[in-house]
Amino acid sequence: MKIAGHSIGGDAPLFVIAGPCVIESEQLVLSVAERLRGIAERLGLFLVFKSSFDKANRSSGTTFRGPGMDEGLRILEKVRAQTGLQVLTDIHTPEQCRAAADAVDMLQTPAFLARQTDLIEAAAATGKPVNIKKAQFMAPADMAQVVAKARNAAVRAAVDPDCVTVCERGTSFGYNNLVVDMRGLATMAETGCPVVFDATHSVQRPGGLGDRSGGDRQFVPLLARAAVAAGIDGLFMETHPDPEHALSDGPNAWPLDQAELLLGDLMALSRVPRRVG
Repeated sequence: MKIAGHSIGGDAPLFVIAGPCVIESEQLVLSVAERLRGIAERLGLFLVFKSSFDKANRSSGTTFRGPGMDEGLRILEKVRAQTGLQVLTDIHTPEQCRAAADAVDMLQTPAFLARQTDLIEAAAATGKPVNIKKAQFMAPADMAQVVAKARNAAVRAAVDPDCVTVCERGTSFGYNNLVVDMRGLATMAETGCPVVFDATHSVQRPGGLGDRSGGDRQFVPLLARAAVAAGIDGLFMETHPDPEHALSDGPNAWPLDQAELLLGDLMALSRVPRRVG
């Protein structure tokens, strides 16, 4: 499949989705995007910038969610115009899909909403690529039905049905913990979709800090290297210039000043002949 004309999956090189979890401010988002653009140019990788205008799935009702759709999409359009990067954002309701698709290059459905049929269908019907995250409570094989929903909706809308990437972000394992079964990457590849591994949410501890999620970011490189060696097509990584003070998902975000070193290692590893399964 393609994202804004760039081929992904199959024999295409590893691509990366990266950026801060949520739009904290226009200045921060533009600054991070510029630094990621430079990293992508130096490493020769296709990078999609990611940030969310709203984080609707929060542990507490009092934590920061973002600037909202109108202001958030305006900022993301500015990122795309100033940096030339392709841009991805989350959508949470069917009503958000069309407006978001007009502003960005790729949509993403949050993991908790992987079985929300109306959302999946509305996202696919826009004609934009959609990164569908596997829910923490779903088995990898369950993604086949999710993909079928999306493809059928795309066919009904007369847009390209090869519009879906499937994303692993860990599976619930006891209380406030996630585990990654690398066998699931091969199972998800059986959908025929490019497989993306979310290296930062996979080390999250959902609700682990009471009113917010914790995380073990020190394990991000370990899991990312394992997933790349297993043959994934894309890597998802939230990154922030000051994770300790990030307004969302700081404990599992990878420090921006360490992103180039890690991505360079992963790109080198990805050049080893790879095939899931």
